[in-house]
Amino acid sequence: MKFTYLGHSCFLLETKGKTILFDPFISGNPLAKDVDKDKIDCDYIFVSHGHQDHILDLVDIAKRTGALVVGSWELGSYLEENGVKKYHTMNNGGSFNFDIGEVYMTTAVHSNSFQGRYLGTAAGFVIKNDEHCFYYAGDTALTMDMKLFALRYNIQTAVLPIGGNFTMDYKDACIASDFIECEQIIGLHYNTFPPIKLDKDKALKHFEDAGKSLQLLKINEVKELN
Repeated sequence: MKFTYLGHSCFLLETKGKTILFDPFISGNPLAKDVDKDKIDCDYIFVSHGHQDHILDLVDIAKRTGALVVGSWELGSYLEENGVKKYHTMNNGGSFNFDIGEVYMTTAVHSNSFQGRYLGTAAGFVIKNDEHCFYYAGDTALTMDMKLFALRYNIQTAVLPIGGNFTMDYKDACIASDFIECEQIIGLHYNTFPPIKLDKDKALKHFEDAGKSLQLLKINEVKELN
């Protein structure tokens, strides 16, 4: 698998010859000024929840690329109303086999609405195939449910929010890494807005002291996952 960070909680994941875009929020992110959303090509778009900082560019990119959008049941009606016909809805605890492998929709403790409209429960995703086992937590608090994911999957890389205020902070993310039994962590959802300002040195040291690897990537940075 190959991971490309696009800022905030938006990233690309390449696996099994396909490209997945997660939580497209680019045009509204001042830190992602060097990312051209109109040049992003993808086969899938995975949506953890419907807050603006996760779906602002969803409809535009979905229409242009023809990508299959994967998200909550309630997201489907929103997509239909906005002219996006190609989508696959899921719900927490459900799994489905796509050509990229098994996809499991995890629980996430977070709200989920867009412009006052309820869009189901927030979620994360586990993607498992013969290349890797990857977990994206979405926006979430630390939750004991994460221990259950380790019973079902041998998670090799986890992408966790670390900015605090709206989600768990880096200290809780470190505990989460214990719950899911994963030592390779990529941090997201920090520094985009003042309430989620991160002291990177403190976060990195906290993980290092715990014997874990926290990776804070630059926007447009690419990482091979193995």
